[in-house]
Amino acid sequence: MLEKCQSAHERWGGVSEVIDNWLEHRQKLISNFVALPNVEVRDIEGSIESFCTLMMDYLSSGHFEVYEKLLHEGSEFDDGGLEEAQKIFPRIQPTTDIALDFNDGYASLQHPTVQQIREFSFQLSKLGESLEERFALEDQLIEILHTSHRDTVMDEA
Repeated sequence: MLEKCQSAHERWGGVSEVIDNWLEHRQKLISNFVALPNVEVRDIEGSIESFCTLMMDYLSSGHFEVYEKLLHEGSEFDDGGLEEAQKIFPRIQPTTDIALDFNDGYASLQHPTVQQIREFSFQLSKLGESLEERFALEDQLIEILHTSHRDTVMDEA
């Protein structure tokens, strides 16, 4: 997952400050995600809370900043990219739901029991699969709505 994130940053880095910041945020989110299974049980509450905060910030900036920017950019060009991107958005929603459920279940976890930690491990794995799918879909959006217009947008800047 981290390698794919670095690849995305290499492909699209420097094209848009909004996308650059978002991809850096993604990389930090992934790093925190990967570190969670190795956190000592006594430190798990704070680590999960920090991770959930990062995840909610990432999801929010995607939905309310990055997607909006990409859609605006795609609407300025009548090349079919917007229609193609509209097919991707419904596929992102289930990943949002999984992330929100995870956040609701674990962001304020206090004094976890062995059963809760076991369930957390299962849910973390499920979340990881969902985030990986989400990142791939988001990369498709960037490719469709931004990269194809990069030269035009950069010429206007």
